[in-house]
Amino acid sequence: MDKVAEFLTRIRNAGMAKHDKVDVPASKLREGIATVLRDSGYIKNFKVVKDGKQGIMRIYMSYKNDGTPAITSVRRASRPGRRYYVPCEKIPVVRSGYGMSILSTSGGIMSSKQATEKGLGGEVLCTLY
Repeated sequence: MDKVAEFLTRIRNAGMAKHDKVDVPASKLREGIATVLRDSGYIKNFKVVKDGKQGIMRIYMSYKNDGTPAITSVRRASRPGRRYYVPCEKIPVVRSGYGMSILSTSGGIMSSKQATEKGLGGEVLCTLY
């Protein structure tokens, strides 16, 4: 099972169902993606609760003033069967800069804007707006 795709699907479904929060199993990769989403304003916040096993990450959803979810669309770009790597110059621009891509780079997980500023390319995990 693709852990990133499951994570993004849970966030997408929680937004469509107008939930205030959603719980997902925690991992370092998911924490990195959630940090980028929080810093960009797509989610309010998240916290990781340690249990005896993997841990649970609780994500607090963010909505616009009219009640629509902050994340309208999210798509997985790189999949386990077909990885998608790009150099710094070819990082995809989503919705003419209105959206963003999330990349896994040698400097960690970051948004397309941060990766472009630092001159890093990497694996495009997902695109969203």
